[in-house]
Amino acid sequence: MSRVVTRSINDQTGLRCLDLVQTDAGSHIWLECRRDPEDSHGWRVVFYAAKEFASVAEALNDARERVAWLDEETAE
Repeated sequence: MSRVVTRSINDQTGLRCLDLVQTDAGSHIWLECRRDPEDSHGWRVVFYAAKEFASVAEALNDARERVAWLDEETAE
């Protein structure tokens, strides 16, 4: 399955990130990730959409309902 990140939103600390992703089927999902500075692994998925969405806007709206820090970072 091919996926393309269409938008990435970081929190103010740079330690959390939300990726909006388009799948090869044309649907959209979101992934909340975190990174730990002391760990060289990079980003780790900590939470993700339980379903696929028809649009980026729908995926972002769902993420805003579930990811506490997201509304503080985005006013769109």
